[in-house]
Amino acid sequence: MLKYVSKKFLSMLASLFVLASATFFLMKLIPGDPFLREKAIPEKIKESLYAMYGLDQPIWKQYLMYLNNLLHGDLGMSMKQQYMSVTRIIKDSFVYSAQIGVLAIIVSVAAGLILGIIAALNHRKLLDSLTIVVAVLGVSIPNFLAASALQYVFGLKLRLLDVSGLNDWTDYIMPVLALSFLPAAFIARLTRSTMLEVLSADYIKTARSKGLSGRIILVRHALRNAILPVVTYIGPMTANIITGSVVVEQIFGIGGIGKFFVQSITNRDYTLIMGLTLFYGIILMVARFLTDVAYGFVDPRIKLSRGKGAK
Repeated sequence: MLKYVSKKFLSMLASLFVLASATFFLMKLIPGDPFLREKAIPEKIKESLYAMYGLDQPIWKQYLMYLNNLLHGDLGMSMKQQYMSVTRIIKDSFVYSAQIGVLAIIVSVAAGLILGIIAALNHRKLLDSLTIVVAVLGVSIPNFLAASALQYVFGLKLRLLDVSGLNDWTDYIMPVLALSFLPAAFIARLTRSTMLEVLSADYIKTARSKGLSGRIILVRHALRNAILPVVTYIGPMTANIITGSVVVEQIFGIGGIGKFFVQSITNRDYTLIMGLTLFYGIILMVARFLTDVAYGFVDPRIKLSRGKGAK
């Protein structure tokens, strides 16, 4: 187990190094000037700004300084947000993105599992057909379209919810639902197919022949084996929710990381772009790492102690 976890952890660190390096050099390849404005600035002020951010140094030296700052937890200062460090921007804005993201993950897993189990237990019946229709619609509708539809129906027409901001707990409903549609639908389809396969297995038939109740068979045997593919999907689901939150936060006017990420690209705020990209990468890779480790706890047949993962 320790060997497997160590291997995955080192692999994650290597991936982060590649991501940080790729982001740095891609920023240098982008044409334009981060301090370019409609009104030209004096050359001396421009030189001072370049010196302040180390842009007057050779590329290799800037790269080494960048890596050294990362090792000390310094993501640099924003080029557009005055007197604001990238770390502070992330700290102040991530709380909103984290709240929405965690709620969306919980809703997605809970709704997906419930719908998938209901569909599997009512195979080829009306509930099964309705669940399939809902799942297909959920997978087909992108989150920005779902967000706009929710705003139109519940915000403008019914006037039940506010269309922007996070001033009350009810303001979380629409953003969370918009982010949950696709992953919940995918989990429902995944759970349905795996549950049908598990319920037809020989050990389930043996458990029924021994007189075990349907609830015990469902919880202790069927669900535990059927949930492994869902655990596998948690990593990609986290990626979908985090990347999707950038657009959803803009639609609902939420001051999360997504807002600053879009602004940083528009304003060519290179340090903020690199910092947010690396921060997103850390979240996604940690989610993937935890997913890989969770295999061993969900399915004891996976011998993590030998350094082998589920394939």
